[in-house]
Amino acid sequence: MVSVRRAEPDHHAESRGCFNSANSADKITVTYFQNDAYKTKIKTAIGANQAPTIIYGWGGGGLKTYAEANQVEDLTGWFDQNPDLKKKFFPSVFGAATVNGKIYALPNQYVAPIVLFYNKELFQKAGVQPPKTWDDIMSLVKTFNGMGIAPFSLGGQSRWTSMMWLEYLLDRIGGPDVFKAIFEGKPNSWMDPAVIETGTKIQELVSADGFIKGFSSITADSQADQALLFSGKAAMMLHGSWTYGAMKKAGQNFVQDGKLGFVPFPTVAGGKGDPKNGVGNPAAYMSISSKASDKEKESAKKFFKDGILTDTVVDAYINSGSVPIVNGIEDKLNTSPDKEFLNFVYDMAKNAPSFQQSWDQALSPTAAEALLNNIDQLFLKSITPQQFAENMNGTLGK
Repeated sequence: MVSVRRAEPDHHAESRGCFNSANSADKITVTYFQNDAYKTKIKTAIGANQAPTIIYGWGGGGLKTYAEANQVEDLTGWFDQNPDLKKKFFPSVFGAATVNGKIYALPNQYVAPIVLFYNKELFQKAGVQPPKTWDDIMSLVKTFNGMGIAPFSLGGQSRWTSMMWLEYLLDRIGGPDVFKAIFEGKPNSWMDPAVIETGTKIQELVSADGFIKGFSSITADSQADQALLFSGKAAMMLHGSWTYGAMKKAGQNFVQDGKLGFVPFPTVAGGKGDPKNGVGNPAAYMSISSKASDKEKESAKKFFKDGILTDTVVDAYINSGSVPIVNGIEDKLNTSPDKEFLNFVYDMAKNAPSFQQSWDQALSPTAAEALLNNIDQLFLKSITPQQFAENMNGTLGK
């Protein structure tokens, strides 16, 4: 049985090894791909009826497409039969696993909000504080450009990294109801004035040289955007909380020496969004292919029950700087050397009045690809904010 997942630290390896040793007839094998390549390959495999037994995903719109095409198993009854397993996870993580009232995926891994990281050493050198407002951001852009330092790192070639900026800005300007209307496919919902203002602010930031030169040719998969932050070539970076562990591993003691700072996304004057609102990925998700054999499906369910987020795996995620989606881990977080960051992420996810799932996962695959293409053009200023809104309005219902 093969589970196809994006490439990342495999904290389940030991747990999976134990499971395989105890279940020689039900062994789990894994095939890895880089993040962006995986998204293409898994859609192709599922469409060609060649899906792995266990399908790694992010829930939301992609899962909805699979569920409505009967390509993944309905797990609702199985969760009803295993209530202790369901109670193990944060209640909030089941929203992106649910389609039309039925659960089609097992939540897994860790909660991953988008965080505004900054280089404390550069801020101290500049004599400035991390931004609390959008006006602060624009002021810091001038300060760091004047020092010959890029204000923000950005892996713009990956496009979903640029999307993080729009997600937070739209929330801070218009509140969560604007994207909720988009998600629900309400007519002209992309034409909301908050969408236009979001695009306008993004292009103002681009025009002010807010991002590293050549950002459109930098990829997130290469982690070059993270290296710009910890090497001191960029002062700030808006990115997923998962990059904390990667920077701790590759950043030449940047994290260990206390040089990495992190704050919530700033407020926007006159905006409707609660400054405690978050965006990002509530969890990762695993579904079971409906094309798998009955034996393969039973093996997958056995693995879901006995091999996912074991105590060993939970400890491994915490040790790598991530917050697993498991209830009752406060004591574990507080004994970690990374407790400041872990509690920041835990509190952010737990206390957010609204935690918006990443747009490219919340929307259908067709709408998500159009979104990423239009975001790319918006950041390159080849379309106006009005054109961005009009182009995206044409995707409603697709």
